[in-house]
Amino acid sequence: MNLQATGRRVLISGASRGLGRALAQAFAENGDRVAVHYGSREDDARATLCSLKGEGHVLVGGDLSDPAGAADVAERAASAAGGLGGLDVLVNNAAVNLPHPLADTSYEDWAALWQRHVSVNLLATANLSHLAARRMIDQGAGGRIVNIGSRGAFRGEPDHPAYGATKAAVHALGQSLAVSLAPYGIAVASVAPGFFATERVAHRLSGDEGAAIRAQSPFGRAGTADEIAAAVLWLASPVAEWASGTVLDLNGASHLRT
Repeated sequence: MNLQATGRRVLISGASRGLGRALAQAFAENGDRVAVHYGSREDDARATLCSLKGEGHVLVGGDLSDPAGAADVAERAASAAGGLGGLDVLVNNAAVNLPHPLADTSYEDWAALWQRHVSVNLLATANLSHLAARRMIDQGAGGRIVNIGSRGAFRGEPDHPAYGATKAAVHALGQSLAVSLAPYGIAVASVAPGFFATERVAHRLSGDEGAAIRAQSPFGRAGTADEIAAAVLWLASPVAEWASGTVLDLNGASHLRT
């Protein structure tokens, strides 16, 4: 296994803001070169790119819900001309999380939202994992894949059932790939965050709702994107090979699995 601790080529999906931005910044701070992927928020993604320490980072836009779009993103991220010149680490962060409580959602909307969640949260993760892993195998130096899952895969998401279900599938996918890719020196792991603060959910942390969210954890606070990013950076490191197959809970003891 020849994976280096720094100077790696890292593709992060959904890196325009929030956790994706924190992930990109953590890898860049580590000395890695990052391909910042975005779906539609190009301006935000450019702001992420400009915030990164070091040189050699690239911006890659594309629709991951389309298999051809995912292939194009992986190709441009890894290309020698305008990309990183290969891939050593993939972080599957891109996801959608749209409310659709069954009792209040029409069947037409229900079916459409399930299709959307499956296409982005699960199939895009599976397709990018295949594309990245095949490159890692051909490069012959091992690699890392880290998936961003969710606490909701274990405790349920009554207002977001497709999100919880697809994140559970992402965890299972990661464990299957951990077994199949280990002979090639590729370790695969997932993290399962609880609620953590980003600009997208900042409005929920005020008033009674914010108090209830903070009370979920015995630490009396919400998590941070930087805490999640730090765990992902470790799982992607050379010393974390033996953690392959794990689903790491990052929820401040707000939900304990047995």
